[in-house]
Amino acid sequence: MSKKILIIIPAYNEEKNILKTINNIKEYKKIKLDYIVINDGSSDGTRDVLKQSDINFIDLPFNLGIGAAVQTGYRYAYYNGYDIAVQFDGDGQHDINYIDKIVDPIISGDADMVIGSRFIDDTSSFKSTKARQFGINVISGLIKLCSGKKIKDVTSGYRAVNKKIIEVFSNNYPFDFPEPITNYALLKNNFKIKEVGVNMYERVGGQSSISYLKSIYYMFNVCLSIVILNYKKFGGRK
Repeated sequence: MSKKILIIIPAYNEEKNILKTINNIKEYKKIKLDYIVINDGSSDGTRDVLKQSDINFIDLPFNLGIGAAVQTGYRYAYYNGYDIAVQFDGDGQHDINYIDKIVDPIISGDADMVIGSRFIDDTSSFKSTKARQFGINVISGLIKLCSGKKIKDVTSGYRAVNKKIIEVFSNNYPFDFPEPITNYALLKNNFKIKEVGVNMYERVGGQSSISYLKSIYYMFNVCLSIVILNYKKFGGRK
């Protein structure tokens, strides 16, 4: 029996990128995919592009942030009975041609979550800025210290999860720093996480929401959140 797979695409001010992202998904034919764009209260022409191009989307009334946008997608996946959900950025940085590598370990039962990684091998020539790589290494090291398990691309937003985690995330998903926090929470609760090498591109249009100073703020706050999470429960197995 084939799995129902949904791609969740959070988008905030992505009028220059979103149409190309959706067209790339539609052109991919290896496996059957559905998609939903979560327009996170964009103030540019993103909503107009989505409407004019007849793209399947949910329109949030104002900007709620990446965590709320992605959780909206997970709730959509849960209530519509999807078996696998894939997070996929609306800015064109994720390469759709690697999505089979991300979903295959979930289909085979080898993983509950699969992370598309820039750092596990040399598949991706684009890695990120040196400042962000430093922050990623610090967060990754802390997660290993707390959990005993290493995730190299701990902030990657190119992730796939199974039906159980769809349910967990639909009910409990952090609004701030969602990727590293949920990665650690899942490890803490004995979910199986696998990293696979994928290609990623540098953003070609629009502007990233994370500046140099925000990168430093992000790193310290993620580390603090992980320490706090050591003493809390997050969506464990039943």
